[in-house]
Amino acid sequence: MRLTDLPAVMELEEELFAPDTWTAAMYRDELARTDTRHYLVAEEGGRVVGYAGLIAYDDEAHVATIGVTGARQGEGIGAQLLDALLAEADRRRSPVVLLEVRADNEQAQELYRRRGFAEIGRRRGYYQPSGTDAVVMRREVLRG
Repeated sequence: MRLTDLPAVMELEEELFAPDTWTAAMYRDELARTDTRHYLVAEEGGRVVGYAGLIAYDDEAHVATIGVTGARQGEGIGAQLLDALLAEADRRRSPVVLLEVRADNEQAQELYRRRGFAEIGRRRGYYQPSGTDAVVMRREVLRG
């Protein structure tokens, strides 16, 4: 993801996550933190159809966001984005990957379960301003 992708990302952010959207300023700040952040977009025909972000520290990583335009959901784009984030977490040798997902987004929760995530808790009213609960999920990487 580049700064030039932000207008398209913000359109998708509004489509997918309103009223709980991130702002363009939040994304600019994230993109400036190249040492601990990894953001990417999925494009088709020069048009952004999805995006994702990872925050990675030495002891853990967090899936910050994943979004795919509604017209393209169910085609595997979200899975590809998640796989790219998990590959980056593995490259950085993050032993644990955490995420929060809307409690009402069963499709996303199922994708995460298929990738080895398990529910470890809930955050009541996490998403603001809607007050929607979040399911907290964790994937542990066992290294031999």
